[in-house]
Amino acid sequence: MVQPAWQDPVLLAPEAAPVPEYGSGSLADLLPTLVAGQGVPGFEAMIPELTPADRNCVFLIDGLGWEQIRAHPDEAPFLHSLLPTSRGGTGRPITSGFPSTTATSLASVGTGLPPGEHGLPGYTARNPETGALMNQLRWKPWTALKPWQPYPTVFQLADAAGVRTAQVSAPGFEQTPLTKVALSGGSFLGRLTGEDRMDLAAERLAAGDRSLVYTYYSEVDGQGHRFGVDSDAWRGQLMYVDGLARRLAEQLPPRSALYVTADHGMIDIPFDEESRIDFDEDWELGAGVALLGGEGRARHVYAVPGAQADVLTVWREVLGEQFWVAGRDEAIAAGWFGPRIDERVYGRIGDVVAAAHDDVVITASANEPHESAMVGMHGSLTPVEQLVPLLEVRS
Repeated sequence: MVQPAWQDPVLLAPEAAPVPEYGSGSLADLLPTLVAGQGVPGFEAMIPELTPADRNCVFLIDGLGWEQIRAHPDEAPFLHSLLPTSRGGTGRPITSGFPSTTATSLASVGTGLPPGEHGLPGYTARNPETGALMNQLRWKPWTALKPWQPYPTVFQLADAAGVRTAQVSAPGFEQTPLTKVALSGGSFLGRLTGEDRMDLAAERLAAGDRSLVYTYYSEVDGQGHRFGVDSDAWRGQLMYVDGLARRLAEQLPPRSALYVTADHGMIDIPFDEESRIDFDEDWELGAGVALLGGEGRARHVYAVPGAQADVLTVWREVLGEQFWVAGRDEAIAAGWFGPRIDERVYGRIGDVVAAAHDDVVITASANEPHESAMVGMHGSLTPVEQLVPLLEVRS
């Protein structure tokens, strides 16, 4: 239906955006639920559908959302066959958290906390202490770890309680700041190939009467960013990782549960002016903005002092039919970042937060040339980005 020209545009209400299932079915709830079932003090089962196991393995496939598995039964026959097992046999997904991006999601997984508490609220976010943008995936510029993310990880607490704990990933991730603040605890075991990771994960799972093993694969996400989830390159990676999941499942020791999940889904964005709004070329969106953070589908907008209200008004007027556009306090009150916001995190959230509803992104061609050239994107609150599997195999 064409909207009459005399009618005001219908703006998306921030409070109507779909909020992640914090506290009952989000990535932040997974490890607390697993270690509660292993008797680690201080934790409770947050995802009630899951049954305890003595040995738990989490295989996180970067970028492989629920909708992508559902749409590709031929390329991922094993993972697709496990869809009915998701979330304790309910056949339902869980949610990543907002924004649906790797740094935020991995911190939620490892700490068992929503973004408003662990404090990694996006791909890039302003450091209130310096006023500069901080890339939380690459940890640039360097920022002291403990003040930025002070909470112990679930791995650390489980290891201290006697659970045999290990992370099995690419060797290059061992010393990264993101690993240290989000995934440290127990043993880190680096292996280059996916097959070696699966074999070692199964071996470490069998090494203790109670064990917790995390393993990770990144290239589904990598190919999606470069070529899109509609590409042959992406489908090839999906076929490969489907074989990895099967390989790990077939080696599970007794009394084990394997959970295959992801940090976010992904959506391809067309290369046209309607789908890609270039902030660096748009004087109207740039007026009063000191820093543009986040990523294309989940923007943190930091205003110059005194311009916050004007920036919110302009962004809502220009983008409000395609994005949920919220002031900082509105986004917090709507629960986008979780039920609680730590004081140290408050200033990291944008004065304005814009989350894409339509198939559209806000690029920054001059300041973010690499990110602006990506085909596959993620970050927002839509189902294709938010919904992630929790596929289960038990022995």
